[in-house]
Amino acid sequence: MAEYLCADKKQEIFSKYGKSNVDTGSAESQVALFSYRIGHLTEHLKKNKKDHVTQRSLKMLIGKRRRILDYLQETDIERYRNIVKELNLRR
Repeated sequence: MAEYLCADKKQEIFSKYGKSNVDTGSAESQVALFSYRIGHLTEHLKKNKKDHVTQRSLKMLIGKRRRILDYLQETDIERYRNIVKELNLRR
């Protein structure tokens, strides 16, 4: 992992969006972590437009987040609506 995502930052994300600060497996905490990483990579790509490896990584990360959100939407619509509202995600 990169230094922008230290253990303290992960703990903060998991405690805010998961059930606890060690809850790394819940869909909400994973979506929140992916959203943080997507934001960081997006900022990097604004400065480095020709970084195709990062561009590919960003697309893969967006796909992972989308699949988790689709799963959440199918299984528990309320949890899906809450996490989309909290993170200001849109379809």
